[in-house]
Amino acid sequence: RDLTLDAAQSAGAARSLNPRPTRDPPFLQVKKSLDSRNDREILEGLRRVISMMYRSKPCLPYFSAVVKNVASPNIEIKKLVYIYLLHYAESEPDLALLSINTIQKSLTDQNPQVRAMALRVMSGIRVPVISQIVSLAIKRGCADMSPHVRKAAALAIPKCYRLDPNTMPQLLDYLSILLGDKQYYVVGSAVTAYLELCPDRVDLVHKHYRSLVRKLVDMDEWGQLATLRLMSLYARKCLPRRTKRVTKSKTKGFYEYEASDEEFTGDVVQVLDPDLDLFLQACKSLLQSRNSAVVVSVARCFLALGTPEYIDSAVGPLVALMRSPRDIQHVALYNIVDVCLARPERFVRYANHFLVQASDSFEVARLKFEVWTLIYPHCEPHIRDMILSELEHFTRALNPDIVRESVRAIGRCAQSDSKTSARCLRLLLNQVSSQDGSLAAESLTVIRHLIQKDAQAHTKTVIRLAKNLDTTPHPEARATIIWLVGEFAGIDSENNIAPDVLRILAKGFASESEAAKLQIALLAAKVYLHHLNRLLEQKDPDPPPPPPSPPADDVPNQQDDSNPFAASRPPSNLDPSHPIPILWSHILLLVRYDTSYDLRDRTRTYRALLADPSSTQLATLLLLAPKPVPHIPSPSEARKGLPLGSASLVLGTNLGLGQGGLELPDWVEEGEEPDPKLRDEVGGRRDGSGGVVGGEKPATEALDAALSKEREAMKGKGKERVVEKSLEDWLGEEGSEEEETETETEEEEEEEEGSTEYEEVTDSEEDEDVGESSVDAERRGLVES
Repeated sequence: RDLTLDAAQSAGAARSLNPRPTRDPPFLQVKKSLDSRNDREILEGLRRVISMMYRSKPCLPYFSAVVKNVASPNIEIKKLVYIYLLHYAESEPDLALLSINTIQKSLTDQNPQVRAMALRVMSGIRVPVISQIVSLAIKRGCADMSPHVRKAAALAIPKCYRLDPNTMPQLLDYLSILLGDKQYYVVGSAVTAYLELCPDRVDLVHKHYRSLVRKLVDMDEWGQLATLRLMSLYARKCLPRRTKRVTKSKTKGFYEYEASDEEFTGDVVQVLDPDLDLFLQACKSLLQSRNSAVVVSVARCFLALGTPEYIDSAVGPLVALMRSPRDIQHVALYNIVDVCLARPERFVRYANHFLVQASDSFEVARLKFEVWTLIYPHCEPHIRDMILSELEHFTRALNPDIVRESVRAIGRCAQSDSKTSARCLRLLLNQVSSQDGSLAAESLTVIRHLIQKDAQAHTKTVIRLAKNLDTTPHPEARATIIWLVGEFAGIDSENNIAPDVLRILAKGFASESEAAKLQIALLAAKVYLHHLNRLLEQKDPDPPPPPPSPPADDVPNQQDDSNPFAASRPPSNLDPSHPIPILWSHILLLVRYDTSYDLRDRTRTYRALLADPSSTQLATLLLLAPKPVPHIPSPSEARKGLPLGSASLVLGTNLGLGQGGLELPDWVEEGEEPDPKLRDEVGGRRDGSGGVVGGEKPATEALDAALSKEREAMKGKGKERVVEKSLEDWLGEEGSEEEETETETEEEEEEEEGSTEYEEVTDSEEDEDVGESSVDAERRGLVES
């Protein structure tokens, strides 16, 4: 038999490796199998129908033949019939209703698997008429002994609500019962139903809060994700965020009993609510989960609710996700970058985990570069050297996108740490002469940012870049070099190379790109403005006011303003033979015949600013104003604040995905939160320390706590005195206890004998007793009178 089974398995494996195109069996043959009385033939027919159904073949003609097998006692046949019903019940609601009675009978089956499956199928038949029947089935399932059936009841609650929203009050009662279930297997599904049905009804969660936190570790992954989401919402709505200022005490004298002063340091720390701390402590064990989504969800809770200490505890498990498959690694890196923006110093010890592998995609490499640039300012020198060496290596990669990102990463490293900016600048200057134009342009952009931080120290760098104009063909790279030459032309007037650069560029102005022409026109305006400013400084400090200009109508040969590019007349205090005014006029004439509208409009603006050589204040303010040092933000800075695990964190906010339902409300204001006593479990009460006594607390602990309280109360009242006893005292107490026990036994024997004699009392004796009692009463009355 074993050999036969092995042969069948091997044949099946060979058949699966070499699949043949399957043919659909004839309709009558399948119908005959479904109508058979043999379970084996019925099962074979159902398998063929389900196979055709999942291959999108028309299987609706078999509906009546399939549904009549719903009453079969064979559980395998029932499973396949239920699958078929769920798929086609909406198309044939009348025929599907015929099977409801049989499904209802299955709700009372002895097999809990059959009961759970029947409840799942009944709630999945999307026919609004049976909503009340489904509600009653859920009510029965909530009281079932099997947790599998109760789980099916929890999952059926949202389906029943979609069938008939009027059943909401009943479903809320069922949901409240299931949230308090003692089986974690059931509670996870109940939380999922809660989030889908009524996520704003926090009043249903109050009394189940602590039990949900305790069951969190034992739930399955889907239940843990739902519970983490629920607890995050509950914490924001019901647990206020409290803060306190850190105080520092300073003693005045040497001895401890002397008075001390308390000084506020200005630091504000977050104080966690005891219930919130209970939840965060329970989440720590989930960081060891094998499911990456659970780890990311716990990190999201720590980032949104916890203190920095909790965030630091999630760094290691997040980095461990780097050993996951590529798709998980890609998504995990986005979440790591988001956490690194908040706590970059905690990722320094894991710098080696972000080394770029040869098999990494461009997105993974870009994210690893970003992590390096974020932790770079907090690293030790040897780690910084390692990061810069790796980035320098990838500037020679074959992928141009990786080369571009590595250059940008070097620029961000140089901007974040001024001590290594010189080395970063040398690395970038080596890329300026690269044959790759995009690499040279990107390097020059980063170099421009570094030069703007300290222009006085980089005058030689600007001269070195100007020499590369002859060998740099890329338009953006040439435009960047020309802008640098014009921006720092007035720093050192004696060694100013800007006029010579302008003279050389004017020769090939017609062959330049539009971006370069725009910068050449700006360079010419700046050079001419510096020349005018120097002439104004050489003039007398108090020059005579210029004569009033005649009206425009009285000027016989006034220049035609309709031509904005007509060369302005050289003023009287300028040497018309000086090369700088000649260069300025030449550039104006070149731009006049250019085809670019933008270039002509900008040059017209420059000409208007420099029309009056004696008044250059406005031109100086606009053209020579100091530029702010540009800050190169991290590429993920725009995604900061998005919740971890959301699709927007990976795909960006441009797609309109929002936050995927993971957005959290604001913290509840202190004083507006619900009463903490609402979270006390049923049968429990709060003790003085904020804990809960009773409920699910062990009886021994409750007795010990009560005994300790009673002793403290007796000590406070002075009723109990602790006296040291000697051995003789203990022996004397034991002897007295033995005598007392002997006397007690003798008294008990006498009482037994007296009780037998009392039973023999006659009625006459009772009458005598009554008479004696009346005489005694009369005597007491006389005495009182």
